[in-house]
Amino acid sequence: MSNMTENKLNQTDRLLEVKNLRTTFRTISGEVKAVRGTSFYVNEGESIGIVGESGCGKSVSMLSVLHLLDDNAKMEADEIMFHGKDISKISTREMRKLNGHEIGMIFQDPMTSLNPVFTIEQQIRDPLMRHLGYTKEQARERALEMLQVVGIPSPESRLKQYPHELSGGLRQRVMIAIAMCCNPRLLIADEPTTALDVTVQAQILDLMRKMKDDSKTAVIMISHDLGVISSLCSRVIVMYGGLIVEEGLIDDLFYRTAHPYTAGLLASIPKGDGEKLVPINGTPPDLVNPPKGCPFAARCRYAMKLCEECMPPRYDLDSHHYCHCWLHHPSVEAKKGKVKLV
Repeated sequence: MSNMTENKLNQTDRLLEVKNLRTTFRTISGEVKAVRGTSFYVNEGESIGIVGESGCGKSVSMLSVLHLLDDNAKMEADEIMFHGKDISKISTREMRKLNGHEIGMIFQDPMTSLNPVFTIEQQIRDPLMRHLGYTKEQARERALEMLQVVGIPSPESRLKQYPHELSGGLRQRVMIAIAMCCNPRLLIADEPTTALDVTVQAQILDLMRKMKDDSKTAVIMISHDLGVISSLCSRVIVMYGGLIVEEGLIDDLFYRTAHPYTAGLLASIPKGDGEKLVPINGTPPDLVNPPKGCPFAARCRYAMKLCEECMPPRYDLDSHHYCHCWLHHPSVEAKKGKVKLV
């Protein structure tokens, strides 16, 4: 099958497709260019990961898609197609009909995302009554069912409790129950295992994997940890400095790493065999005054003068794997030899 035919077939399965997303924030220091022209997609039932350091644009990209930005933010995009409809310029009211219904979101910190003055029952019940027209009793039964599905013990008594009465792991399960109660087409999970111990992390990831398989929901997992991403996702987007620097299948990123930043992320994953972790020296770029060339050039051991002066174009390495790095320019490869990053 040719790449053109394959791409046409894939596009018929597209659930979300974002084209040229730009998001800025007005601050005292100036305009922060948090997302600088990213384009990506997720197919029906697919799981993709978005990885990168804090401040690289992962969460802001998703909050932009969902129209959940602060008042000092401005989002623009050529197009944000969700299930065949451009949602880039729809009203807040229209977006509220999608959020919590067709799109579920698991926020990074359940303690600040859950409402402290409402019981767990009220917080699961609300989207069911608002989006699906459930009666109060029907919504209560569904809330009880969802707590059982996410593995919360004694669900009857938990319905009456408030968020502060639950452990971090239980609060995260409640967040998953809220996000999944309306059977969304797309689930966005923003660092769902942050601040949880290793055992609870594994339980949460197993739960998300099971619910994804059972409901055929597409998943976008946001994380700084490629190890977490690899356990759930088939395709990964790597972001740095508000841009996508590499995208590929899991095996592409782990075994055919194309961008030095991705290689740096991989080197920072604990191996469990006593091997020393290798930090990425330096700091992320200032997005008030972003560099005109590659955003990673100042921290990259392979950087050339060209990297500092010109933004690298996209180099397609195969039908599912591309990166933005001058090392893949034919003349650079010819002069320096193929650089092996892994």
